[in-house]
Amino acid sequence: MFEWMAWTTPVAVFFSCIVLMLAGMTVWEIKSPTSMRKGFLPIETTRGDRLFIGLLSAAYVNLAFIGVSGKLGAWMGLEADPSIWISFVISMGVLALIMHKG
Repeated sequence: MFEWMAWTTPVAVFFSCIVLMLAGMTVWEIKSPTSMRKGFLPIETTRGDRLFIGLLSAAYVNLAFIGVSGKLGAWMGLEADPSIWISFVISMGVLALIMHKG
């Protein structure tokens, strides 16, 4: 069923986190409906808006890391490309920042 995608451990963890966040946000929204608020983002957002913006940002961070990891590894003189776990941690940090302060 999932043969079309390269399911490595970091990819599986990333998508598992997304599924858990969506389930958690659904339960949180049912228990406590959200209200609009303004953070550092230039628009008023709800929790769902910030989650969507944060997930897009996390995906872009991962894609950017994949794009520059080969050059970064060569520039730093590494034998192999940097671990994808680095981008996972950074992207989850960006997501948490947007959810909390956005």
